[in-house]
Amino acid sequence: MNHLSAFSKSSIGRKYIVGITGAILVGFIIGHLLGNLQIFLGQEYINSYAEKLRALGALLWVIRLFLLATVILHIWFTIRLAIDNRKARPVPYARKEHVKSTYASRSMWISGLVLLAFIIYHIAHFTVQVADPRFALLKLDPLNRHDVYSMMVYGFQNVFVSGFYVIAMYLLAMHLSHGASSFFQSLGLNDKKLTPKLATGARIFAWLIFAGYVSMPIAVLAGLIKPAQQL
Repeated sequence: MNHLSAFSKSSIGRKYIVGITGAILVGFIIGHLLGNLQIFLGQEYINSYAEKLRALGALLWVIRLFLLATVILHIWFTIRLAIDNRKARPVPYARKEHVKSTYASRSMWISGLVLLAFIIYHIAHFTVQVADPRFALLKLDPLNRHDVYSMMVYGFQNVFVSGFYVIAMYLLAMHLSHGASSFFQSLGLNDKKLTPKLATGARIFAWLIFAGYVSMPIAVLAGLIKPAQQL
């Protein structure tokens, strides 16, 4: 325990914790996106996907709690690293110039906290289903499964919900654009030739994720995807 405590208090240890938790969350972000994009395939596909998840029973909630704990740890140690960096440079420069840093890197902890708030609301909205009373009115689909398809469509038809979703995904993209490349740098893969390539790859990856996620509320608001049942 002493070794673990010392590791978590060291700068290197905190960077590794941020990197490992970030890698876990990136894996979830990709899987979650691929699952949700099935809304474009129709009610049968997305409802079947959701039913398979529900069949996991208690294990699904264990996974959710694990992911939520991972998010909290990721944000906590990101904040700790930001505090450590400020302590290492207690006197601000007379003229502050961000030569090597970017807005994304300087606001990692802020975007992380906003994303945590979004995750909590997202769970309340689509998982616990307490944020939209209309969801309780939805009937089962023809195969007696929860109509996740219609639930998602009605949820995204709310302009404020979709707006918050798009803003959160923008912050996620900003977060990923820095975090994905810094993860490899934490592992020592930061030579002059490789670092620019990692940064470019991270930005491309981040904005592909952004495009994938925001395509759903945009398609709903544009009327390209409509609910399978009327309330």
